[in-house]
This record gives sequence, structure tokens and C-alpha cells, in this order.
Amino acid sequence: MKNKFIKVHQTPSRVRYKYFLLKDKYLDENILKNHLKKVEHVQNVRINKKAFSIIFEINKDITLKLEEILNSLTNEKLLADCEDEAVCVSCFNSKEPSIKGIIRASSALVAERFIINDLLKATVTTTASLPLLIDGSKELFKEGLTSKVLESAAVAISIYRKDYLAANSTNAMLELGEYIEETTVHKSDDLLKELSKPNVEEAWLEKIVDGKKTEILVKSETIKIGDIVIVGAGNTIAVDGHIIDGAGSVNQVSMTGEAEPIIKTRGDRVISGTIVEEGRFRIWAEHVGADTATQRIKHYIENSLNEKSSVQLKANKLANKLVPVTLGLAGISYIFAKDFERVASILQADYSCALKLATPVAFKSTISKAGHNGIMIKGAKSIEALNSADTFIFDKTGTLTYGELEVISVESYNKEWSEEELLNLTASTEEHYFHPVAEAVVKAAKQRGFVHMHHEEVEFIVAHGVKTEINEKSVVIGSRHFLEDDEKIDFSPYKEKIEDSLKDGKTLLYIAYDGKLLGTIGLADELRHNAKKAISDLRKLGVKNIIMLTGDTKEKAQIIAKQLGIDEVRAELLPQDKARIVKELMDEGKKVAFIGDGINDAPALISSHVGISMSRGADIAKATADISLLKDDIACVVEAKEYAYKTMNLINTNFNTTVAINSGILAGATFGIFSPIVTAILHNGTTIGLLLNSIKGVKLK
Repeated sequence: MKNKFIKVHQTPSRVRYKYFLLKDKYLDENILKNHLKKVEHVQNVRINKKAFSIIFEINKDITLKLEEILNSLTNEKLLADCEDEAVCVSCFNSKEPSIKGIIRASSALVAERFIINDLLKATVTTTASLPLLIDGSKELFKEGLTSKVLESAAVAISIYRKDYLAANSTNAMLELGEYIEETTVHKSDDLLKELSKPNVEEAWLEKIVDGKKTEILVKSETIKIGDIVIVGAGNTIAVDGHIIDGAGSVNQVSMTGEAEPIIKTRGDRVISGTIVEEGRFRIWAEHVGADTATQRIKHYIENSLNEKSSVQLKANKLANKLVPVTLGLAGISYIFAKDFERVASILQADYSCALKLATPVAFKSTISKAGHNGIMIKGAKSIEALNSADTFIFDKTGTLTYGELEVISVESYNKEWSEEELLNLTASTEEHYFHPVAEAVVKAAKQRGFVHMHHEEVEFIVAHGVKTEINEKSVVIGSRHFLEDDEKIDFSPYKEKIEDSLKDGKTLLYIAYDGKLLGTIGLADELRHNAKKAISDLRKLGVKNIIMLTGDTKEKAQIIAKQLGIDEVRAELLPQDKARIVKELMDEGKKVAFIGDGINDAPALISSHVGISMSRGADIAKATADISLLKDDIACVVEAKEYAYKTMNLINTNFNTTVAINSGILAGATFGIFSPIVTAILHNGTTIGLLLNSIKGVKLK
């Protein structure tokens, strides 16, 4: 389906469109802008996502080509377009901070002290200060009154007064401050870049050539879903998928923060970007290319760097509003004191640098630290929303529980078959499939000393079960409906036993042999061992309401809620009920965080103020969540909340400190207490201190 757009206005050098793909919540305008700027004859691109507007500056009429591109674009195509890059956007500045400005300004400061001729002093000082004066003049005409304009005015006034020491000292301090600011911001970006690992360019695929299995080295971009990827010790896994053969250890530190290698065997899931330390695996490719975990992380990082929070916007607005205040004080001071030195001092005492820089650096530092601990945060707004969240809604399965069925009972209805034999029979048939029930049965059989039973080819009946033959007798395994209604197995002799097992909350798998019901295997989803502690810790962080949603019966749900200390339970829900409940609570004025993992959780994750997806959840849940956990640990929800809480405290402290200290510096300069040199040192020192405090970031307990 083509994307709709409307051409709003066109001149020979400019064309503007209303582009409705921009309504997509998950389309990032920076990726789109970067993509469109590559089009030949496009000079510049401006995008206003709120207005769904794109403005092209062009040097040739290429509207037909542009409209063809706009028609064909999708979010997936944009993400795939940048998958070969280390990151998905151009917002990372690869240019290293330069020390040339410091050398130039410092050289002038030293040289001026040894020069006697005033004209030569003025020439040296003006030449060293020229980049600052030019930048200030350009910014005045382009953006109006800014901190850069005030700083250049302060230096210009000192040169005019022939106070070359003040001019050179101020210029040197400004260059030093700017270098440290650039270095600090660059370092914070580098921390984030560490999370965005380059793609694995090549991988070994298992192919059938001339009737024989052969391993072929191919470009990773050519791998398709369903391909068998071979990965040996020392190699990086190129896809997300399941191990179908092999055993060994995988280092997942780059993706989950877990330092210890994890033992992986058949049936386990692996993610791209992790490294095989020991062993060799055959991996069934489930997600490839732009859909792999590493590519999704790149998209997360892209969002985190471009998104501004409301507190960041507030800091920027305040900084801009305070520029005229500083200029006004300088004017009033000159009227009463007629002292240009005092004016130069006042112009140094500006709030902008510390207010505008410390906040984004603090956010980036937190996003980086959280990422290294397996918590992917999409941006500053997500941190802000999570900090204010007072109501946490948990989906039960896969969130409060492990989401993994475990065999808790094996019951044989035939004295000739022991429980171990019944389990071995079931596992022998089920081991060919990755269904959760099959995996649970095979796992239990291995724990009890699995002995494989030879069987004929297995027939898999979707949503029902499996059929095969052992010793020329039929074996049917699956749901009660499948066995009793479809296969006409008689259940009547065992109805009481079955009902007793169901009352205990078990999920039953039924096994029939030779046309008779042989027994049942009871399974259950276990509560996470640290779920109760996580809920308790959330309360300590200020969460007022904790709610559990489940499709289980009210009786079962209440038992779990009592065990975990949950405030409210909504049970016997349909998938569509979750988003409705989230909206109802939001309408009541609650700040809602929703934690889920399933496909049917996606609407609730989008609807809430902040959505958190569990690591083993469906990919659509991860894509729609504001925060995605890479570790299968509910404690990460608490860690994410703590990161948000401490980050906002750090930002508020920085904000208040900036206003207080700079107000003191401004007052001192206004009353002539501080010279331009002292003001420059105090102002830049404060900015540098706050930046270093921000990049140091927050620490969890």
C-alpha cells in the first residue's frame, strides 16, 4: 500500500509535503532525514513530525523522484537502510574534540605579556579571539541573543578597553571550557556507541550440495529465516535463533551485562552479538538482518540520542530566557557605573552552558549504564515517564512467572508402565519440537535419566498434539479434545483423577497408547523466585499501586496475588481487556507503567505512559515497549525504576546548583566584585564540574 502525501507548496528551489508516514509513532525523523538527504539534487531536508511536514531544498526539479521515494518508504526499509552502519543515525559526532583553540588562546595569553607595542598586542589578541568573535557575530544574526553572543561581546569589550590580559584570559578559559564540554559530550556518546556493536559480516551456513551437507561462508545480509547457521568457538553469532544441535558456553556480556558465560544446549535461544566461547552450535535463524537484537539496540540508541525530555526542554527554555536578563543587567550596570570592565564580567556569567549540556549528558550516561546492565531505554522521555510512574501493571505469565512450563507430576494409569517409562515415551516423541510443553517434558526426562524409545515418523497436528507408532502400536499425545473427541480415546475411567489434577492448577498433557489412555503429565508455570522482593522494592521507590492482569480464574489469581503482596487483581481477562484497563487507570490520573511479554501485550505497552517488555517476550512487545529488558530477571524492572529515580534527582540537583551558583556569580559581577577573568574561571569551572558530575552518572545500590 502506498504512503499518502500532499504537496503543499513548491518553488524552483523548495518543495513542502504533508507526509502521513510521519504519524507512525515509531518512525524516527532523524533516520528519515538522513535517508532523504542522500537523494541527488537535495541540498537540505527539514522535518516537523508534529505537523507531518517535510521541506526539501533542491537545486533541480526532482519532485517526481521525491514522490516516488515517499510512496515506497516504510519504517522497516529505513532501518534496513542503515543496518551496515555502526549506528543508525548521523547524530553521533565522529569528529574528535580539537585542542587547537586552547593552544591558540593560551599562546596569545603568554605572548601578550612579553609584547610592549600596543598595536602588536591588539593584533595578537584579536587574531587569537577572531574565531570566537566571528562565531558570536554569526549566531547573533542567525539565532539572536545566545550565550555565545554574550561571550564574544565580553571579549570584544575587553579588546576595546585595551585590557588584553582580560581578553586573552577570558578567551583561553572559554576555549578550555568548550574543549572539556565537547570531550564530555563525546565521551557520553562513546559510552552509548559501545552498546552498538558492528554487524557480523560473514557467517557459515549449512547447505545441501549434491545431496551432501556442506558448510558455506556467506555474507550475513544474505541469511534468511529458517537457515541453519553454524557457529564455533571464538565466533560471534550473527542471528537470533534457537540451537538445534550442539552444546557449549556463550558470552552474553555485550548484550545482557552478564559477565559469566552461559551454558547453552539444544532448544536454548541465542541472540546476535554474543560470542561462543566453547563448543559448536547449529542455530535455526529466527530473526535476521534488521530484525536481530543488535539492530533493534541500534534503533534504541538512535532514539535515545535524538529525543529530548520535557525537563531538557525546560532547561533549554530557561537558559534562553536568561540571556536577555544577563544582557539587561550589563546595560543597567553600564548606565550607573560607566564601567566596561564590569559589563565584560556580567556578560561572562551566563546560565546556558551548564543548563543545556548537563541534562542530556546525565540522560546519556544513564542510558549507557542501564544498557550495559541489560536494560535498553529508548530515550530521555522514557526515563522521565518511568520516574513519575506510580502504578505498575504486571501481566502474569512470563512476567511474574518464568513463562516456562515445568513438569510437576507424572501419573500412569497402567500398572505395566512406570512414571519414568511414561515420561520417556512422551519425551521420545516430543523431542523434535520447540513447543513449550514439549521442551518441558524433554527437560524433565533428561533430569530423570532419559532413555530414548525408538518410534516411527512423528506426525505433528497443529494446536492439537502429535502421533507416532512404537512397537507397531499407536501413540497419541496432546490435549484432551484431541484425544477424546478426535481420536475417540475413552476418558471415563479416569475422570476423577483428571479433575483432581485440574483443581490443583495443573496444565495436563494426555498420553494414549494402543487406543487407551495411558496417563497424564502435569505441568505448571512457576512464580519467579524474586518476584515478591521486586514488588516490595518497587514500593520503596514510591510505587503506590501494583496490579496483576491474567486470564486465569479469579481463585488462582488471588492465591498468587496474596503470595506476592499485590494490591489488585484483574482475572479471567481477554487479550483486548489489558489495553482497556490501562486506559481506564490513566483516565483516573494514574501514571501507569505496564510490564508484559506477549503478542497480546503490545496494545497495553503502547497505551501506557511507559511500557516495559521482558527479555523472552514476543518481538512485537519489544518493538512497542519504551524499555526492553535483555536479562530474564524481574529485578531489572526495579533497577530500571531506580535508574530513572536517581537520574531525575541528579538532573534536579544539577539544575538547582546551576541556577544558584550562576546567580551568585552574576550578582558578584554586577556589583563589581568579580573581574572578567575571575568570572570566566568561576563560570566555566561550574559548567565543567556539573558536566563531570553528569557523566559520572548514578549508581545503584
